[in-house]
Amino acid sequence: MHHPAPMHAPAPVKADLAFVRTFALLVALQGAGEWIAWIARVPVPGPVIGLVLLLCLLSAAPRVERDVEGPALGLLNHLSLLFIPAGAGVFALAGVLKGQLFAIAVAIVVSTALSIAAGGLVTCALLERKTKQSMPSAKIEP
Repeated sequence: MHHPAPMHAPAPVKADLAFVRTFALLVALQGAGEWIAWIARVPVPGPVIGLVLLLCLLSAAPRVERDVEGPALGLLNHLSLLFIPAGAGVFALAGVLKGQLFAIAVAIVVSTALSIAAGGLVTCALLERKTKQSMPSAKIEP
């Protein structure tokens, strides 16, 4: 009796499965974050808790990074598509938002300035730490 040779999945199929697995992991972590936020009644969005869970997973199991990196970069390359529904919502609710335009503009300007300042402070602190670590420690002898 002749048995056919086992078939292996072609490379594109394996890549598609890796994307599906990674996307499922990200959605599961977001769902877990939503669940934790709901159970704990914390004022932190579930997706943020999900990102913290992803950070913990990547810290605990660094090999997961290799599996997640490619599909995650693919999602990031198309991130702008996720803003289309939000933009459509702004146009749909333009009448409601019109009365709040000044408050929205102030919130955008202040939050942008604070984000830039926080990013600058963190960058300066990290650069200072890196500089201190790269400098050889000099021993002072009396």
